[in-house]
Amino acid sequence: MEASEKAAKQYLTFELAHETFAVDVARVREILDFISITKVPRTPDFMRGVINLRGSVVPVVDMKLKFGMEETEKTVDTCIIVLEVAIEGETTIVGALADSVEEVLELEPDQIEPPPRIGMKLNIDFISGMGKLGEKFVIILDTDKIFTFEEAAALQEAGEADVA
Repeated sequence: MEASEKAAKQYLTFELAHETFAVDVARVREILDFISITKVPRTPDFMRGVINLRGSVVPVVDMKLKFGMEETEKTVDTCIIVLEVAIEGETTIVGALADSVEEVLELEPDQIEPPPRIGMKLNIDFISGMGKLGEKFVIILDTDKIFTFEEAAALQEAGEADVA
């Protein structure tokens, strides 16, 4: 193993339906308060639409719908996490709706276990590990594996759409 693989990594933690999820902080561009989302016709259900981010069209995904949960309801804590996602070797910017953002935390490699093979409600292909924080677990997502090829194509097309 290389020394870099043994080093602690920082993760942004956020909440979806009372569960704590995390993404590599290096993939996070910014965190936005909930803003108006323009619906795009004929896109997957989990894609809520697009936002105008300083002149760029950014598709917004409801992570709870993507993971088979109830649709995200707007609250004072609801936010959009703007992520860099690799799709077919290209970096695509995607907004991910979250119930709330919690904190940036550092996890050592020995605090991360592989995801369990049974008993998970989620498709575990896009879970890179389970972080241990005392008695609590954090589900660490692999942002590059969250979307299938077809879903990624829909996101890219939405990101190339014109927003007035």
